[in-house]
Amino acid sequence: MNDETQRVRRGLGEKPPAAPNHPPAPEAGPAPTLRRGLGEPAPATPSAPAPATSSAQATPASGTAAASDASPRRNPVVRWLVLAAGLLVLAALTIIGARVLIGVPAVQDFLDTYRGEYPPPDGAPVGFPVWLSWAHFLNAFFLVLIIKTGWQVRTQRKPPASWVRDNTRWPRTKNPPRKISITLWLHLALDALWFLNGVAFVVLLIVTGHWVRVVPTSWEVVPNALSAALQYASLEWPTENGWVNYNSLQQLAYFVTIFIAAPLAAATGIRMSGAWPQDWTRLSRLYPVEVARAVHFPVMLYFVLFLTAHVTLVLATGTLRNLNHMYGGQDAVNWTGALIFAVSLLTMAGAWVAARPIVIAPIAGLFGKVGR
Repeated sequence: MNDETQRVRRGLGEKPPAAPNHPPAPEAGPAPTLRRGLGEPAPATPSAPAPATSSAQATPASGTAAASDASPRRNPVVRWLVLAAGLLVLAALTIIGARVLIGVPAVQDFLDTYRGEYPPPDGAPVGFPVWLSWAHFLNAFFLVLIIKTGWQVRTQRKPPASWVRDNTRWPRTKNPPRKISITLWLHLALDALWFLNGVAFVVLLIVTGHWVRVVPTSWEVVPNALSAALQYASLEWPTENGWVNYNSLQQLAYFVTIFIAAPLAAATGIRMSGAWPQDWTRLSRLYPVEVARAVHFPVMLYFVLFLTAHVTLVLATGTLRNLNHMYGGQDAVNWTGALIFAVSLLTMAGAWVAARPIVIAPIAGLFGKVGR
């Protein structure tokens, strides 16, 4: 084997012979140093053969990638544990700070003046009618599935199936058919049902006079809400009787949820959907879809926080009595409301499991074309 062949096999960086159709490259002096970071390999040196150099370079890169994959920022379990620990620390600091505040004489005088609620107007209805219990269950049922499908739409990369509106069944629709994922179709369908349930709920609130329970009727709601919040935070929770009257913090929370958050969710959702008329050019400029997207997700987070706080307080402030108020239709402490609530939970859990393409596709096919 001649010396030239040995040098090539050892990877000394010699250039391959020029093709027959091209003139040989002129000899040049030492190659200029290349700037690193542009993707070119480093020049080989006689003391370090090219194969060995490539292997040495690949090893740190692989190690770096492995270290990056194992970092806490990329590990979802570690991320959730850190988040849970942070929330626990925040809760502990809130409780400690609230208990220190209620020990201040001026704050104690404020709590004595404002107990956390103000009396309802004369003639305000008492108790919970049957229609309100049904509306409450349907609201929770739809809202849980809306949150699930909304999160899937946001994180799903490859939809399991697609859906296209059939214009022969919707002759009055001017917008051209648009292919969407079947998950998005389910999300929009649940939105429509939830919206109809909400409209019926608000109409019945107004007609029956129950609106005074969830709409503030006095400016005393503000200091009483602050008082109730401080009492909750200090774990010395306010005494209440939800069968007759909500405390002011509850009233404000229900008011914001029913009359602000819910309309925002509906208005932003329809702007982002294919149901928004494309010929509304002027209104589309005044209300761009980017604004709807920026508002829609925070509203969903609000509903998650509201549901978490709502369920926690229902279970922590007299479970049997509270569940009887909403599901049993009576102001008593027994297991009637709890059993009905358990059945409603099983129903929601069954719908959660059933909300998958094999079940949804036949239903979606009634309103359009389902495909891949």
